[in-house]
Amino acid sequence: MEGGSDLAVGTRYTEGGSIGSWSQQRAKVSQAGTTLARKVLGAELSDPMSGFFAIRREALMTALPRLSSVGYKILLDIVASSPTRLAIAEVPYTFRERFSGASKLDSAILLEFALLLIDKKVGRWVPTRFFMFAAVGGFGLLVHLAVLGLALELAQLSFRVAQGAAVVVSMTGNYFINNQLTYRDRRRRGFGLVTGLLSFYLICSLGGAANVGIGELIYADGQSWWLAGLVGAAVGSVWNYAVTSCLTWRR
Repeated sequence: MEGGSDLAVGTRYTEGGSIGSWSQQRAKVSQAGTTLARKVLGAELSDPMSGFFAIRREALMTALPRLSSVGYKILLDIVASSPTRLAIAEVPYTFRERFSGASKLDSAILLEFALLLIDKKVGRWVPTRFFMFAAVGGFGLLVHLAVLGLALELAQLSFRVAQGAAVVVSMTGNYFINNQLTYRDRRRRGFGLVTGLLSFYLICSLGGAANVGIGELIYADGQSWWLAGLVGAAVGSVWNYAVTSCLTWRR
């Protein structure tokens, strides 16, 4: 690579480069992603979302152990994972119209991009998947409360029956959302979708028992109810995440 650069990147966002005839909406999405990536990761690139680049083998090998492998923006992953600042040369180019195939850009790709940014900032301490798993769990809590309220007020069920229905509905929803988003690369299909659901039920039931047990111990020790509930929920979430990763969505 001429000039002693470690990395040469084709860029659309420097003098002489262009996005071609992109729609205004696509241009805004690309520019927003580029700006966010540069600010969050401190990547000194005019086009960190580019898929057109060349890199020295030595530079790639030093970044390789730290790669996140989240999403498809490998250039961004490499630059953020390099232990030393890379010498970068940018080459302008004009993006032409696609003549075959289809764009990969969809809501799942945007989610993977967000997860990559999170992983490069905090992934060394907390797994990125855990953020997604916890977020899905938070949504599941809202579903649980909604089903519980409807079962009590409209269906006039007993609390025990209503609570059981709410647990099953929220756990089922959590499973399918996690299967589609959190573990998109390990998605279960066919009969495996059913067996995965059954294992998810079992594991999360044990996690719920741990949640209650830990919470009761802390509350009995004279701590406030909200602290007991928070610690119990945290223990249950970590258990559910760790065990379902190994069993329900094992590689």
